[in-house]
Amino acid sequence: MSQMNIAQVDLNLLKTFEALHDESSASRAALRLGVTQSAISAGLRRLREVYGDQLFIRTGRGLAPTLRANQLKPVISEALERCRQSLAMVHPDNPHYHGRSVVLGLSDDFEIAHGRRLMDEVAQRAPQLRVIFRQTHSQIVAAALLDRTLDLAITAGGFAERRLSRQVLGDGDYRCLVDPHSLAPGQQSIDLQEFVMRDHVLVSSGGFIGITDEGLAAHGLSRQVCASTSHFAALPFLLKGSRAVATIPGHAAEAIAQMTGLRVLPCPLALPRYPVELGWRTQAQLDPMLLKVREAIVACFI
Repeated sequence: MSQMNIAQVDLNLLKTFEALHDESSASRAALRLGVTQSAISAGLRRLREVYGDQLFIRTGRGLAPTLRANQLKPVISEALERCRQSLAMVHPDNPHYHGRSVVLGLSDDFEIAHGRRLMDEVAQRAPQLRVIFRQTHSQIVAAALLDRTLDLAITAGGFAERRLSRQVLGDGDYRCLVDPHSLAPGQQSIDLQEFVMRDHVLVSSGGFIGITDEGLAAHGLSRQVCASTSHFAALPFLLKGSRAVATIPGHAAEAIAQMTGLRVLPCPLALPRYPVELGWRTQAQLDPMLLKVREAIVACFI
């Protein structure tokens, strides 16, 4: 690779790199940047010369980044973010966000419960800004924020890293979700005995043990899990027509019940409440766009 300095590099190539890494497709990158696919291909050839690496390899599913491309991504994204911040400093009240996006990490229980209102709150503060909801959870959220896969995140903790900032949005509880046809006429609750006797649908990224199992074990009890899923959105399809019960965060239980006709019941098992937190990279906390989105998120939890 020949020696090269920044004066010889078209900095628009960095936008091409970012679009290719995000979209995994030359045609989609072209649409995103409003250029031709041949311009993207030419840009990729030039990027390969600059970095002395293939960067993106064609596969059956599009373009896959190489190890070097994945190493470059956070550095290039940070450089572009600083450029966008510099423009935002000049026009902090710019009402137009067309073409800009923010990636919000959250699990789908928060997306189900708060996503619709969040769209409205963001639209009021940053018109035409695209919100990208991306699945995450507390065990992986810090790494995703630091490698710039996410701009902001809402989880039950996971932000205890010195380069991250966090804000408590509130706390949550657990409730039971059932098909009302599985209840006796007028029944408004289930006791612990009935709770243990019913089959259970577990929502878990691992698929084996949940907080309900830990709570039951403290009483010397256990339950029968008939099915496990990693998505709260699947629950209506799994619970309808069955006697199974799902014990899930209260915000998701209420939202799902409102849309599907399932019934929310108090959990007969005393389970600990949990914190709901918003996290972001401390370095990006003055970005006007992210400040507006943070305001929108806080408004959804008031």
